[in-house]
Amino acid sequence: MTSFAAKTLPILFVSLQILFVFFIILPSVFPLDYAALSSSATGKQVGDEGMQAAALLTWKASLDSQSQSLLSSWVIGSNHCNWIGIGCKKAGTIITHIDLESYGLRGTLSNLNFSSLPHLLSLDLTNNSLHGTIPSRIDRLWRLTYLSLSANRLSGSIPHEICLLSNLKTLNLSQNQVCGTIPNEIGLLISLIELGLYSNNLTGSIPASIGNLVNLTTLYLYENHLSRSIPEEVGNLRSLIGLDLSMNNLTGSIPASIGNLVNLTTLYLHKNHLSGSIPEEVGNLRSLVGLPLYRNNLTGSIPASIGNLVNLTILYLHENHLSGSIPEEVGNLRSLIGLDLSMNNLTGSIPASIGNLVNLTSLDLFENHLSGSIPEEVGNLRSLVGLLLYTNNLTGSIPASIGNLVNLTILYLYENHLSGSIPEEVGNLRSLIGLDLSMNNLTGSIPASIGNLVNLTSLDLFENHLSGSIPEEVGNLRSLVGLPLYTNNLTGSIPASIGNLVNLTILYLYENHLSGSIPEEVGNLRSLTDLELSTNNLTGSIPASIGNLVDLTSLDLFENHLSGSIPEEVGNLRSLVGLSLQTNNVTGSIPASIGNLGNLTYLRLFDNHLSGSIPPQLNNLTLLRTFLVGDNMLTGHLPENLCLNGLLENFTTNHNNLSGSIPRSLKNCSSLYRVRLEGNQFSGNISEDFGIYPNLDYIDFSDNNFYGELSPRWGKCGNLKSLKMSNNNISGQIPPALFEAAQLSRIDLSLNHLDGEVPEEFGSLVSLFDLKLNDNQLSGNIPRELGRLANLQTLNLAANKLSGLIPLELADCMKLLNLNLSNNRLGENIPMELGQLHGLESLDLGNNWLSGQIPQQFGALQMLQMLNLSHNELSGFLPSSFDNMLSLSSVDISCNQLEGELPHNKAFREAPFESLRGNKGLCGNATGLKACQLHGVPRKKEKKLVLLIVLPVFGFLVLSLMALGFFLSFKKQVESPTNEPRQVNNTNLFAIWSYDGKMVYENIIEATENFSAKYCVGKGGCGNVYRAALPNGQVVAVKKLHGSSDGNSDNHKDFTSEISTLTEIRHHNIIKLYGFCSHPRHLFLVYEFLHGGSLRNVLSSMNEAVALDWEKRMDVVKGLADALSYMHHGCSPPIIHRDISSKNVLFDADYVAHISDFGMARVIKPDSSNWTSFAGTFGYAAPVNEKCDVYSFGVLSLEVIMGKHPGDLISSLSSSSSSSSSSSSGLAILLKDVLDQRLPPPTNQAAEQVVVVAKVAFSCLNASPISRPTMQQVAWKLSKTRPSLQVDFHLITLGELLDTNCFTS
Repeated sequence: MTSFAAKTLPILFVSLQILFVFFIILPSVFPLDYAALSSSATGKQVGDEGMQAAALLTWKASLDSQSQSLLSSWVIGSNHCNWIGIGCKKAGTIITHIDLESYGLRGTLSNLNFSSLPHLLSLDLTNNSLHGTIPSRIDRLWRLTYLSLSANRLSGSIPHEICLLSNLKTLNLSQNQVCGTIPNEIGLLISLIELGLYSNNLTGSIPASIGNLVNLTTLYLYENHLSRSIPEEVGNLRSLIGLDLSMNNLTGSIPASIGNLVNLTTLYLHKNHLSGSIPEEVGNLRSLVGLPLYRNNLTGSIPASIGNLVNLTILYLHENHLSGSIPEEVGNLRSLIGLDLSMNNLTGSIPASIGNLVNLTSLDLFENHLSGSIPEEVGNLRSLVGLLLYTNNLTGSIPASIGNLVNLTILYLYENHLSGSIPEEVGNLRSLIGLDLSMNNLTGSIPASIGNLVNLTSLDLFENHLSGSIPEEVGNLRSLVGLPLYTNNLTGSIPASIGNLVNLTILYLYENHLSGSIPEEVGNLRSLTDLELSTNNLTGSIPASIGNLVDLTSLDLFENHLSGSIPEEVGNLRSLVGLSLQTNNVTGSIPASIGNLGNLTYLRLFDNHLSGSIPPQLNNLTLLRTFLVGDNMLTGHLPENLCLNGLLENFTTNHNNLSGSIPRSLKNCSSLYRVRLEGNQFSGNISEDFGIYPNLDYIDFSDNNFYGELSPRWGKCGNLKSLKMSNNNISGQIPPALFEAAQLSRIDLSLNHLDGEVPEEFGSLVSLFDLKLNDNQLSGNIPRELGRLANLQTLNLAANKLSGLIPLELADCMKLLNLNLSNNRLGENIPMELGQLHGLESLDLGNNWLSGQIPQQFGALQMLQMLNLSHNELSGFLPSSFDNMLSLSSVDISCNQLEGELPHNKAFREAPFESLRGNKGLCGNATGLKACQLHGVPRKKEKKLVLLIVLPVFGFLVLSLMALGFFLSFKKQVESPTNEPRQVNNTNLFAIWSYDGKMVYENIIEATENFSAKYCVGKGGCGNVYRAALPNGQVVAVKKLHGSSDGNSDNHKDFTSEISTLTEIRHHNIIKLYGFCSHPRHLFLVYEFLHGGSLRNVLSSMNEAVALDWEKRMDVVKGLADALSYMHHGCSPPIIHRDISSKNVLFDADYVAHISDFGMARVIKPDSSNWTSFAGTFGYAAPVNEKCDVYSFGVLSLEVIMGKHPGDLISSLSSSSSSSSSSSSGLAILLKDVLDQRLPPPTNQAAEQVVVVAKVAFSCLNASPISRPTMQQVAWKLSKTRPSLQVDFHLITLGELLDTNCFTS
């Protein structure tokens, strides 16, 4: 018989004397065979005894044969009191105890006749293999005080009848498969002392009636599926010593009544779904030794009363949602051995009182929000074995007292903000096995004393700002398995002693400033599986000894200055999965032994000086997925079977001297995702050499010698986005089937021999942004359907045989930046609608048959930088609107019939004569042209004449309107004597839209209920913004400036500035001003209402920030750049905003950005210094002159890609750039790490655009205003088509982006 609380020795129920009677005397008097038992009539006692034996024999017969053999003593005719496991009452034959624990019995209880055992006091069948249900007849054992059926395979529910056993003191049904609920009648067992139902499948709630069991000392219900809350009545169990309800589905809070259980030594509630706070009353449980409440949903703070539990040895509260600080009173728990508060939301500092816990062996506070420094007192915890403080916000230095913890085996402080150097005293921790100080801000060198830690298996110091060299003493750490020191500022050479670390499996030294050669001793590291030395300044050759590392799976040496050839011994690395040697100065040929690397999946050798042919042995690399050998000097043919198994995804051989045809294995390689073959001498028929690639995203085989016709199979490449075949010998027509590849966004078929018409189906490729068909033999008209390409940025159809008209529909391509239709046979007039392409930067219509005049509307092309209209039949005067095209830098209008004065524009004035010659009669101040001597009125005099006529007429109209206004105002005052007196201003009282100002004024006052706060949607330094819904259904934004008693206040100046600025501006990325009102009571402006809110608010919202994906963010930056470029270079005189910030950028419903709030704007006066006093928003404004908008744009661009204000980053980079050290911390930060982490990292084109935006932003932040680019240069740079990234986006550092030549490349 066994107690589930603790095992005890079996009770001897029968004395030796009585046993003598049973064994010697009774058998001679009463022969106990079954027949005698059944026929005896000597009295009731003999009958009862016979029934007991019969019942047990019947049950034995129902067990399996092995079980029956275990009960071999149970035979008819023998004394049942002598049977195994049977105990009888003293001086009698009545069975009172059955103890068959751990006999390995198999069977059920259904055949055990409990009615025949009415005197049974104890039944222990623990640890057998009994199955089936617990019979309801068990209530016949009414004298039973001990029942244990634990550790069997019993199923079914607990029978209610078991609750009738009122004498029970121990009930143990644990470790079965019992299901159903705990019967409510359990409360009837008031004599119960021990109740064990753990490790079953019980469901439902804990019955409140359990509170009746006032004698209970142990209650173990753990490891079930119990749900709902812990009943308040559990607080009645004042005798309870052990309470374990862990590993259930309990919910609700821990009842305060639990504080009544003052005898409790263990309270186990872990692994439930309990919520609410830990009750203060838990502090009453002064006998408590163990308190594990981990893995719940507990909230609130840790109660200070927990400090009363002076006997506590284990306090586990980890994996909850506890907040607040760690109470100082935790320092009272001097018996504590284990303290785990990890994975909560705890804040504040680690209390110094924790140093009192001198018996502590483990202190786990990781994954919280703890701040402040690590207290010196932690050095008092000399029994500590594990100290885990990682993933917090701890600052300050690592205390030197940590060196006192000589028993420490694990020290994890990673992912904090710790600074200062690693203390020399860490070398005292000679028992240390794991040391992780990574992802902090540690500086200084790695202490030589670290070489004392001879038991260390992992030393993680990566992602800090450590400098100096790797100490030679690191070679003493012969037990080391992992050594990641990457992303620091380490210098010097790799120590040869590193070759002693024969157990090392991982060596990560990448992203440092290590120099010198790779030591030959690295070949001793025969256990190594990963070797990454990339992105350093390593020189010399790759040592041949590297071939000893036969377990190596990854070898990354890229982005160094390694030279020499790839050693033949690299072919010994047969476990290698990845080999990356790109971006070095490696020479020689690719060794044939690489063909031995049968497990290789990626091979990156691009951007080196490799020569010779690609060895045919590479055909053996059947698992290859990435093969990158571009930008070398390779010759010969491609291996035939590089994609024999159909796994190859990324294949680039661009810019070599490779020749021959495309291998058949590549034609059938359906796994291909990215292919670059451009810049070689490949040949062959493209109709036959390329197949169908369902996964293909990008392919470029430009600048080769391919011939044949375009295959319709390209249309079956459903994921294809970029198709480039420029500069080959491709002929025939463009097949209509090509346009089944509906995701195409870039097509370049230029410099070939294509003929036929341009298919109208191009208009179905809605994602197309780059289309180049130039230098072919295409004929017919330009299809109107091209106007459907709303995303088109570049259209080049030059040098073909196209004829007919330039379609008006091209004006619908509003994103067009570059349009080249030159060298064709296009005729008639240039459509004036092309003047609507406001973003156009380059327009080439030269060498056509165009006639008529140049449209006046071209003057609206404010972003245009290059204009070529040469070699046409254009006539008439050059449009006067060209005077304002300030972005124009290159112009060619030669060989036309143009006449008259050149525009007053720098591009025309400085144009070479070759760009102006061959016209009818051009004149003006330009090289090779005569000065204008017009017979009519000169152009300037014409303007003066017009002004002399228009101004008097306009003046008369203004005076008339003013007189009428004064009359109506006077009349209203006479008719309405109750009106407020009005001041007479020089400005018009109402000037909103083109209809009755008074009516609009009253509508706004009514719509905002006289500017009630409930309509306020924004507040600023100059005024508040209100939402007003007008009677016509239009919603407008009303900016009401703050009132002032001084009529000449700054608000009036801001008001005047904003009006004068916005009335001159028309740009789709600048907020539209509908009108204004100047009234003695109110001063306000009326804008279009934008529903998207401000950029600041969008970035502050999790959901909205995620919706603002990388594509939208890049559009935001480009739109703002265009708007500022227009203000600085498209307005005359130019306008500076002076308050560019995220609060002044508003979105419409489609996330189109608009610049708003021109209250700080100033017009730049010509020939002035344009120095201004400080204006704008702190953190965005530069403390200098008119280049402040450029600086603010740089800050704002970083804010867009980072998702937050970049103030800290700018400060860090500023201090880094001013440092003379090459290891400045800010410059080594990865771009990916500063990007908005709420979005997935950008890929492909988005990644390229993010890099350009970051480069441009840093250029705008130059400390010297004169060194910053102009906004015109910025807008041009952001819209320029760029080549694909040549480096891995995830490896780009901020230091690489601080490119002073960003705008000269």
